[in-house]
Amino acid sequence: MLRYVLDRVKSSVVVLLVVSIITFAVLMIIPGDPAQLILGTEATPEMVQELHAAMGLDRPLYQQYLGWLNDLIHLDMGTSYVYGESVKSLITGSLPVTLSISVFAMIIAVFLAFLFGMLSAIKKNSIIDYFSRSIMQLGTAIPSFWIGMVFIVYFGLKLKLFPVSGFVPLSDNFAGFIKSITLPSVVLAIGETGTLLRIVRSSMLDSLNQDYMDMAKVKGLGARKVYVKYALRGALVAPLTIIGMQFAKLAGGTVVVETIFSLPGLGRLVLSAVEHRDIVLLQGLVMFITAMVIFITLAVDVLIMFINPRIKSFQRGE
Repeated sequence: MLRYVLDRVKSSVVVLLVVSIITFAVLMIIPGDPAQLILGTEATPEMVQELHAAMGLDRPLYQQYLGWLNDLIHLDMGTSYVYGESVKSLITGSLPVTLSISVFAMIIAVFLAFLFGMLSAIKKNSIIDYFSRSIMQLGTAIPSFWIGMVFIVYFGLKLKLFPVSGFVPLSDNFAGFIKSITLPSVVLAIGETGTLLRIVRSSMLDSLNQDYMDMAKVKGLGARKVYVKYALRGALVAPLTIIGMQFAKLAGGTVVVETIFSLPGLGRLVLSAVEHRDIVLLQGLVMFITAMVIFITLAVDVLIMFINPRIKSFQRGE
């Protein structure tokens, strides 16, 4: 397993290098002059030229890339043109917001998906199965921005149960923290539950049709042991893979939901960087999000190897 992890780390470094080249190249060819955007339309050509020199934009592109890559290796992502703060500090300040709603959303989605997915597979073609299929369709079909607006109007403005905007840090007030992330987390969870529920149901149906399930029933094992210990364990690989992909997607920035609920997370930060063509900030965000997605994917793969011994044997070539 250690060899497999090392191989994955090596390939991850290559992926990060390729992403850095593509990111730098794409952002360099996007129309618009960062110096002009910072100084405004009334800036003179001399002022723009001086800022170009200060920002290093007058150097050849390969020198700009190598300098940026060298700083990145030393965990120096530069300073934002717009905010005047280091990119690292901006990401550090926004990350807790995005992680909070992402983790809470995945907890809700995983609970609902496994609950209804298992029941749907065990009670195939029953009322609970049809109800679960309806959840699948609704969760994947309804746009998150529409659900968010409905939640704001009903639960925020009408019932006044939750705040409709802003974020309260956990260190300031626990109750306020839970309230501030509940609505956006539920909105995200609705979108993820449908897909995950479908995978759990199909994996459970496949597991229930295996020969070892018949043997477990013949031995007279209890329903809890049959369905949870044997069927669920055999059906975990595909759902865990999807959970990792979903969490990586959410942790990478939930632009729409964070914008609707005015949350200062990574999604809002990415949107701000794009709007103001803050190249340094956007480059740092892309590399950080890419690295985070790779790390989450690797962690999920290692977890799956622990759960399913057959994957370990496959990695050893047995």
